[in-house]
Amino acid sequence: MAKRIVIKIGSSLFCSRDNTVDPAILESIVREQIARLADDGTRVCVVSSGAIALGMKILGLSERPKKLQELQAAAAVGQNALMNAFQKAMPRNFHCAQVLLTWEDFTDRERWLNARSTLTQLMGGGYAGLKIIPVINENDTVSTNEIKFGDNDQLSARVACLISADLLVILSDVDGLYGADKKTIPLVACITPDVRRLASPTTGKTTVGGMVTKIDAAKITVDSGIPCVIANGRRKGAIIDAVRDPASAGTLFLPKTDGLDQRRRWIAFGSKPKGCVEVDDGAKKALLNKKSLLSVGVIAVNGRFGAGDIVSVVDTAGEKIAAGRIDIDSAALERVKGKRSEREVIHRDNIVLL
Repeated sequence: MAKRIVIKIGSSLFCSRDNTVDPAILESIVREQIARLADDGTRVCVVSSGAIALGMKILGLSERPKKLQELQAAAAVGQNALMNAFQKAMPRNFHCAQVLLTWEDFTDRERWLNARSTLTQLMGGGYAGLKIIPVINENDTVSTNEIKFGDNDQLSARVACLISADLLVILSDVDGLYGADKKTIPLVACITPDVRRLASPTTGKTTVGGMVTKIDAAKITVDSGIPCVIANGRRKGAIIDAVRDPASAGTLFLPKTDGLDQRRRWIAFGSKPKGCVEVDDGAKKALLNKKSLLSVGVIAVNGRFGAGDIVSVVDTAGEKIAAGRIDIDSAALERVKGKRSEREVIHRDNIVLL
């Protein structure tokens, strides 16, 4: 059984149509399942949506705001309501810990390690019999690039990588990924284009994402060697089933057997790329053969980045083939790109093939 899990809870699951919390559903998730798993020794971390939806209710908004400052205001008001709802749903000897993260907490290696240590400490217990459940959300009130991390599905996947989880459980209001016959697909061994075509985006007024973002999240975890289950959170015992018998709970996405270690997880998924490097076919072949990227194979440089930053590597068709920690800044790379030299742009030890 998984010893360390991340559970993502969508706002469509426990928020009613009027953007208020459905206490019965939240209690069935928190009190009856999460607390039970924690009592049995499983370390649980929660990533929850809902702050904006609850903030909308308090502020009297009928539709999700479009302006950044309005989204931030709704998130700021709703975050307190969200944490209160979780605390009320917990048993007497449990307490929730609010953890707000931004992209910078993942991009900066030191902050990434600090976040990992904090979450590990919180889940480790030992506080006079009190069990702590971290409840994580995007720090929307200070996000200036975009109000959402990408979405909380993706955030949950990156948190799973951050803490080296044994399992990611994404709870939704559907039973999993549906096939063309409208029946749940119990097992996905590989996320192919055909699998992606089965997904459809959400049409909810208060939510973002949908099955598309859940499959993207699953891709992050399975590439890191972490299985992912998409399950219906309204079904009684769904989380416990996902932990004890993942293939029975909804749709199980199988992890790759050669999953990434912690450092490569950070390069591939923990850090937001600062720029993009386009390479020719020869360089692409060398990368696929686990060689370093040299300046002669670089065709184009997009974005501004410094030495040590994480960048995406794409081929001539624009397909992302790798992520890497670059050894040269963008201005210097512009000067040497395509030139016949042995200037190393990204060392092979700092490249993760995607």
